[in-house]
Amino acid sequence: MSDAPDVGELTPPDRTLMGPGPSDVHPRVLRAMSTPLVGHLDPSFVELMDEVQELLRYTFRTDNEWTIPVSGTGSAAMEAAIGNLVRPGDTVLVPTNGYFGGRMASMVERAGGAVVEVDAPWGQPLDPDDVAAAFDEHQPDVFGFVHAETSTGVLQPEVPELTRIAHEHDAYVVADTVTSLGGVELRVDDWDVDVAYAGPQKCLSCPPGASPLTLNDRAMDRVLDRDEPARSWYLDLSLLEGYWGEERAYHHTAPITNVYALREALRLVAEEGIEARWERHRAMAESLKTGLDSLGLALHPDEEFWLPSLNAVEVPDGVDPDAVIDRLLSVYDVEIASGLGDLAGDVWRVGCMGYSARPKNVSYLLSALADALEQQGHGAGR
Repeated sequence: MSDAPDVGELTPPDRTLMGPGPSDVHPRVLRAMSTPLVGHLDPSFVELMDEVQELLRYTFRTDNEWTIPVSGTGSAAMEAAIGNLVRPGDTVLVPTNGYFGGRMASMVERAGGAVVEVDAPWGQPLDPDDVAAAFDEHQPDVFGFVHAETSTGVLQPEVPELTRIAHEHDAYVVADTVTSLGGVELRVDDWDVDVAYAGPQKCLSCPPGASPLTLNDRAMDRVLDRDEPARSWYLDLSLLEGYWGEERAYHHTAPITNVYALREALRLVAEEGIEARWERHRAMAESLKTGLDSLGLALHPDEEFWLPSLNAVEVPDGVDPDAVIDRLLSVYDVEIASGLGDLAGDVWRVGCMGYSARPKNVSYLLSALADALEQQGHGAGR
């Protein structure tokens, strides 16, 4: 037909991804995605589902039976966690110290819960004393926190202390581990976290589409004991239990290729060893931090709260942050990102995650960044 769109062959640019996600995808993961499809109830795929669940348990450091990849991006896993655990009328405590605490609040409201907040400035973690005071005042049913805040580059310390406070008030704990799973220390069972969710495109270096979620028995019992179903049919864990549990009953057509990809990404985690992987991320981020310092650039958070997988780099006075981002992308095919929310225009967000956390990528980024800064007169003559 003459009016058919004339669309050429797909030729995306070959970027070096050093932003807040996605990260570079490992070649083995790309190869896994090119393998033949099977049906989502094919015996071979059912076996693969078991393998993915076991690999996820290893990566989350949990024995939770209910550990699955949710069909969708990390926000789908987030909504599955909150939308199933939170019941209409529940009081839910959420943080104010980053963009994704705000997203938690929005999802709680859509689930019918009442939001109360525990405050901390952007660039700071939650203080356990403030969390305890909020529990005493509001007696929340559920407490959500962000373990690795992508918008600020802050890693939440003292997680076991936060979960202890919550459980002393018989509350459930939901942890956002989108930018920590597979990249920084995370121990779901040892830290007594009831529910954790993540995205595959950060430290796991896997394309988005099948997102990790884990619930302990206590949390799953609450999900299955609801008086009314979750508001989302697609993300209703009581229905998904039939597909990912022993029954393997049809619920929806799983994103088969994305599950292939996640399986291979998790195999890479297991081969490297989870603790060795945490150490690699830290070592590569230390190299990045040293290089940034040599360029006269500082990180926004304090050292004790530094998140190795996502570095919030302060924009120097007199430098146009967007011009730097544009030059890195147009001249060097390197992607970094600007700040979000309260830090918009004040920081760049530089990822050091998964397959991107390599000496080659760190060196290339620093060289490109030096040039982009010099174009604006920063660091001239250093």
